[in-house]
Amino acid sequence: MIRKLTEKDHQLVLAFLSEEPSINLFIIGDIEVFGYSSEFQEIWAEFDEQNTIKAVLLRFHQSFIPYAKGEFDTEGFVSIMKRYNQPVLLSGKSEIVEKFEAFDELTLGKKQVTFFAECLTDEFLGAEDHDIAIKQATIEDVDQIIKLRESIEEFHVRSDAREIFVQAMESNTARTYYTVDHGVITSCVSTTAENSMSAMIVGVCTRKDYRRQGLATAIMQKLFKDVLEEGKTLCLFYDNPEAGSIYKKLGFKDIGKWTMYRG
Repeated sequence: MIRKLTEKDHQLVLAFLSEEPSINLFIIGDIEVFGYSSEFQEIWAEFDEQNTIKAVLLRFHQSFIPYAKGEFDTEGFVSIMKRYNQPVLLSGKSEIVEKFEAFDELTLGKKQVTFFAECLTDEFLGAEDHDIAIKQATIEDVDQIIKLRESIEEFHVRSDAREIFVQAMESNTARTYYTVDHGVITSCVSTTAENSMSAMIVGVCTRKDYRRQGLATAIMQKLFKDVLEEGKTLCLFYDNPEAGSIYKKLGFKDIGKWTMYRG
C-alpha cells in the first residue's frame, strides 16, 4: 500500500531513512525544513502488511527522489510521478532510480551518473594550520563568494545562485567557511542540504593567485571538524577519478553511485 505521509509519520520515516543518512540527505533535509504540508513538497511511502515502510518517494517542486531497501512498487511510484509535468526530474541511488527506465510512459531527461562518497572521520586531514585565519560566511559575504565561484572555470553558476545561497543560509541548511586577504575572499568551501544527520560538501575553490598555499586544506579541516563534532556524516558527489583520489586521501569512501535525469 502506498499513501501520502503526514506529520504523524515523522519519526517512522526518519528512522527508515536514517539507516543511510548520506544517501538520504536530500530527503531528510527537505522533510526537516519544509515538512509535510507544503504546496511544493509531498512525501509518499509504501507499507507492507506489518505497517513497516518499504520505500519512500519525495516530490520537491518538479523533482522526485525515491528510496528503498529492497524490492518496491515501482509501478505505483510511476503512477504518482505521471501526474506531474514531463520530463520527470528524477535522482537517487543508481540501483533504485534506474528501475524507472523500464517505464515508457515516463519521460526521463538526460542521464548523469556520479560517484557518491561519505566521510565519518577527520583523522586523515592532518594538523590544522593555525596561521591561516578562517571565517564563517554571513549574508554580507554572499556576493563576493558568488563572484569567486564565477571565476572558477570548472564551475557552472546558475542565474539564481544568489537567491538559493541566501535561502539555504537562512534555513540553516548550508554554511560556508572562507579565508580572506585585505578584504578579498581567497578560498571557500560550503555545505548544502545540511540536516540533523548529514551534510554535503560543495563549492571548494581557491582564487588562482592564492593556490598551493594550503588555504583549501585549512578550511576543509575546519569544516570537517565542526560538522563531524555535531555528529553528522559528510558526503559529496564526484565524477572525476582524479578528484576522487584526492577526496579519498581526506578520508572519503565510496558508498555507491547517484543517478540524475534532467530535462
